[in-house]
Amino acid sequence: MSQLQPMSHRWTAVLVVAALMAAAPVEARTVWRCVKGGTVSLSTAPEPGSTCEAREIADGAVQTPNLWGSMGVFSGVLYEREQDGVLVYGTRRLPGAREYLRFTAQTPPGEPAHEGLGKVGAPQLKPHSALFAANAKTYGLDEAWLRAIAHAESGFDATAVSPKGARGVMQLMPDVIADYGVVDPDAPAESIRAGARHLRGLLRRYDGDRTLALAAYNAGIGTVTRFDGVPPYAETRAYIDKVQALYVRYRAALGNPIERPEI
Repeated sequence: MSQLQPMSHRWTAVLVVAALMAAAPVEARTVWRCVKGGTVSLSTAPEPGSTCEAREIADGAVQTPNLWGSMGVFSGVLYEREQDGVLVYGTRRLPGAREYLRFTAQTPPGEPAHEGLGKVGAPQLKPHSALFAANAKTYGLDEAWLRAIAHAESGFDATAVSPKGARGVMQLMPDVIADYGVVDPDAPAESIRAGARHLRGLLRRYDGDRTLALAAYNAGIGTVTRFDGVPPYAETRAYIDKVQALYVRYRAALGNPIERPEI
C-alpha cells in the first residue's frame, strides 16, 4: 500500500488498515471510536486522553457500520504510532504519530446511517421532557443518550408492548420491572426512572462502555457475557447503531456540541 493513498468512501481508513495489517485471519476486528474535545477519531486501540468505545467489525462484512455519524464527506489522515510496544493506527494526530496515508470518508447526510439501521427520525424534545432531564441528572447519565434510547425503544409511546414482553417508554423487560420495583410499567415516570437506573447499573458493570451497555439493554446481560462482548445478532447491532445515530441528533437538539471528526 503506498502512502498518501486515497481511500474509497465505503471503508474508513482504519478498518482497511486493520484488515491489511493483521498477521492471521480472524472473524472480526475491534475498532475504537474515540471522542475528545467534541471531535471523533477511529483507532485500532484506545486513545490516551479520549473516551473510547469498542466496536467489532466482521471481516466479511459487505458494508461496514457508520462509526462517524452523519458528517457528510470529509478528508483526513491515518496516523501510525507506537503504543505499549505495538503499532497502532488512528485518525487523530497524537504525540509521536507518523502520517501513514490520507483518506476520504463519506457518511450519510440523513437516514439510515447504514443498511439495517432503519428509520432514525428527528429528535423529539417535548415528550416527558422534565422526566428525562430529572432522571438523567439523578443517575448521572447524558440526557441526550437517555432520550436516544427511549426514542429507539418506543418512540416515547408509553403504551408500547413488544412481542417479547417489553413495556412502556423505556421498554422494560419483566425481570427489570421486578428488579426495580416498578408497579406500573406503562407509567412514564416509573418507566423512565427504572430505565435510567438500569442503564446506570449497566454502565457501572461495563466500566462506562456505552456500546456494551446498549448491547445488554437490548439482548440481556447474560447474552453479552456468553459472547464476551456485543452478540452477533443483527437486531442488536442495528439497535446500537440506531441509538448512536440518534444520540448525535439529540446532543445537537439539546444545544450540546456536535462531535466532529478529528482531521
